[in-house]
Amino acid sequence: MNIFVLLKRTFDTEEKIAIANGRIQDDGAEYIINPYDEYAVEEAIQVRDAQGGEVTVVTVGNEDAEKQLRTALAMGADKAVLINIEDDVEASDQVTTAKVLAAYLKEQEPDLIIGGNVAIDNASGQVGPRVAELLGIPYVTTITNLEIDGDKATVTRDVEGDSEIIETTLPLLVTAQQGLNEPRYPSLPGIMKAKKKPLEELELDDLDLEEEDVEPKTKTIEVYLPPKKEAGKVLEGEITDQVKELVQLLHNEAKVI
Repeated sequence: MNIFVLLKRTFDTEEKIAIANGRIQDDGAEYIINPYDEYAVEEAIQVRDAQGGEVTVVTVGNEDAEKQLRTALAMGADKAVLINIEDDVEASDQVTTAKVLAAYLKEQEPDLIIGGNVAIDNASGQVGPRVAELLGIPYVTTITNLEIDGDKATVTRDVEGDSEIIETTLPLLVTAQQGLNEPRYPSLPGIMKAKKKPLEELELDDLDLEEEDVEPKTKTIEVYLPPKKEAGKVLEGEITDQVKELVQLLHNEAKVI
């Protein structure tokens, strides 16, 4: 089975985000594999171990993402691909990333593509579905279970606290939700083996793409932190008086009614 994992390099979840002049300051910040993508890597490895085949992790970005790709290789992936667009693309968004990934994947004849449900930095959840649409294959998002039998797949997906079971066919793209599995930690032997596993670097030219082919459709004007929350207010007295005061506060201060 030919399995691909869509991987993104994101801020460490423990990092304190600093913003200056409307932009995130990342000097000295630690980066990790997007946590939802770790579920995708783990699921790909489990499917390969059960079904046979090969797992390739692929990311779009720059050379800084090599560390995260090596981590995925240390977890057990077989190969990695870095599509470096730093020198070719001045600005990018989810459309850019999806078009680049689709251009690469259409030549690879994938049976299964797994990505994270969302990236923790922008949480758009767009890249996976966009890739599937460009490839013309079915996709299922926010999955919590995946069973494959031949060219058929039974997928359980999270739907706002409940679950939905979908039967579909391969090739297929799915996005991993928390609860799908428990990602493994890279072992010392895995880390040593990862150094010898193939990591291919490509550019737009290798995919027969020009900068205008992957122009972003959105532009970030400004990034800012949410305003600090004011202290809460405790209502006292009889219930009827509290209700009256609450209605007054919602109307005059919160202005929501």
